[in-house]
Amino acid sequence: MTLERQPETEKASGAETRPSIGARLWASFVGGLAEAWAEIRVHRTQVLLSLIGVGIAVTALTGVVAAGAIATQASTEGYERGGGRPATLYMYAYNVETGESPKKDAMDAAFAAAMERYGITYTSRTSFGGLSVQFPDGVMMIQAMGIDQPYASMHRIGMLEGSWFTARDADRLAPAIVISEETWQRLGSPALSTHPTVQIVLPAGTVDAVVVGITPAMSTDGSYLLAYLLNDDYETFVPPDPIYPQPPNYEAWVPVDISDELMTLIQRDIAGELGSNFQVDVSRQDYLAYVTEDPLLIPKVVVTGIAVLVMVLGALGLLNIALVSVKHRIREIGIRRAFGATAGRVFFSVLMESVVATFVAGLVGVLLAIVLIKNPITEGIIAAGVQDIPGFPIEAALIGLGSATLVGALAGLIPALVAVRVKVIDAIRY
Repeated sequence: MTLERQPETEKASGAETRPSIGARLWASFVGGLAEAWAEIRVHRTQVLLSLIGVGIAVTALTGVVAAGAIATQASTEGYERGGGRPATLYMYAYNVETGESPKKDAMDAAFAAAMERYGITYTSRTSFGGLSVQFPDGVMMIQAMGIDQPYASMHRIGMLEGSWFTARDADRLAPAIVISEETWQRLGSPALSTHPTVQIVLPAGTVDAVVVGITPAMSTDGSYLLAYLLNDDYETFVPPDPIYPQPPNYEAWVPVDISDELMTLIQRDIAGELGSNFQVDVSRQDYLAYVTEDPLLIPKVVVTGIAVLVMVLGALGLLNIALVSVKHRIREIGIRRAFGATAGRVFFSVLMESVVATFVAGLVGVLLAIVLIKNPITEGIIAAGVQDIPGFPIEAALIGLGSATLVGALAGLIPALVAVRVKVIDAIRY
C-alpha cells in the first residue's frame, strides 16, 4: 500500500510547487524586458541617435502642455482683473419713467440688505473719477477708483510692495491710499518704510493720504497713473461730475453653480426695496460669461503639431535601425527558436526593445521639460504677474511618456513581425 501511494504523493508535491500562470507571465515579461535592455546596450550608439529626435519631441510636447497651463492661468487672471472672478454679478438700477439712477443711499441700503440676506461677503461698490495730486513737477489729474476692501480679492489685484486695505484703514486719521507703480515712480519711488504720502489737492486746500501699498504697473510707458481709495474717502476727495454724475458699480462674487438663481433673487429683492418705479438689471460680466474657447488654442496646436512631426521622424529612424538590427540577428533568432523560444516570446522581445528605448527617451524628455519650464528664468518670462503659478501638470508628463511609449510600440511592431516570420532552418543556415 505504501509503495502504491508514493507516486501519488510525489505527483501531488510536484503540483504544489509548479509556478502559477501569473508567475509565469510575470517571469516572461521581466525576461523580455531584460533581453530588450541587453540588446539596446549592444546597439546603444545607433539607438541613441534615433532616440534624440524622440526625446526632443517629448520635451517639446510636454513643455507645450506645461507652458500652456501657465499661459492659460495668466490669461485667466488677466480676465479676472477686468471683469472679476467667476461668477461676478453686476447690478444696475434706473427709474423707468425718468431714466435716472436711484439715490445712492437708497441703492446702498438695498444692495447691502440683499447681500446680507444671502450671506454674500465678497462685495464692492466701485466708482471711477479723477483725483488732483501734487507731484514734484506740478499738479496732475490722475485716475481714481473708490472701492470696498474685498475688491482686491474679487479682481486679483496683486501687490508690488506694501499691502492692500485692511479693516483698520477705515479708522485712520489720515486717509489710506493704494497707488499704481507708475504713480509711485512719478512721486520719486519713495520707500514705503518712510510712510510716504500723496498730497491730494482740493478747492479748500490739500490733504495728505498715506501710501499703504503699490500695485504692479499697468502700462509700458508709465502713463497710467492710478490710485485706489476706500469709498468713504473717495466720496470726500473726488467730487462727482456736476453734469453727468455716475452712480457706483455694484458687484458681488458668488459661486458659479448658483449664480443664475442668485441673479433672479437679488434682482427681485433690490427692486422690492427701491419700489415699483425702478428697473433692476443683474448680469454676469466675468470672462466665463462670454469666453467659450481657449485663446491660446492656435499656438498650442501649432507647437504640438511640430512636436508630433519630430516624434514621427524619430520613430522612422528607430524603425529603420530596428529592421537592420533584426536582419543582422536572424541567426541568433533561429538558435533561440531551436532551443524552445516561442514565436510570442521572440515577438515580445523585439517589440519591447523599441518600447523600452522610447520610454527611456520619453522619461529623459519629461525631466528636461520640467527643468526648462520650472526654473526661475522661464517662469519669470511666461508667468510674469501670475499670482497662482500652477505646478508642473501631471497630465503633461503622462502625455509625454504615453506618446513616447506609443511611438516605440508602433516602431517596433514591423521588426517584431519580421522576426516571428524567420524560419528556424533558414536562420541557422544564414
